[in-house]
Amino acid sequence: MSAAATETAAPTRTAKAKPFKTYSAKTGEIQQKWFIVDADGQSLGRISTVIARRLMGKDKAVYTAHIDTGDFVVVINSEKVSVHQNKMDSKTYRKWSGFPGGLRVRTLRQEQLKNPNTIITESIRRMLPKTMLGKVMLSKLKVYTGTDHPHAAQKPEAWSPI
Repeated sequence: MSAAATETAAPTRTAKAKPFKTYSAKTGEIQQKWFIVDADGQSLGRISTVIARRLMGKDKAVYTAHIDTGDFVVVINSEKVSVHQNKMDSKTYRKWSGFPGGLRVRTLRQEQLKNPNTIITESIRRMLPKTMLGKVMLSKLKVYTGTDHPHAAQKPEAWSPI
């Protein structure tokens, strides 16, 4: 081999070892806890954002976007959630039966009298991903009027997000 051929050859590189690997959570190794939240006097938007983050698992170090890493959340006293008075008459909840003329529209005030759980559930549902994983996350939300709930066997921890 000539001297010119050895000068033009690219030097060999050694691969650098990476000091850390990105952790990706697996479904079997996620520890899901139960938390209970009292919505009495809490602002609807402020309590909904922190609950949505807890359902998604974004507060955990093992958060992985395509895996359900969130916890279970039980909300009590949903009828006593605080909403600004102007929003009570201006915010509407719409349901459509799928048939012509089947649109039902209720104001926030009417919905709070009829079913106060819907207010918190819909607020949080709209903050979650609009995928099948979002439906799984929403199924871990349990909303109840009053202080009684059937999840005492899970021993939920008291959590005051705000």
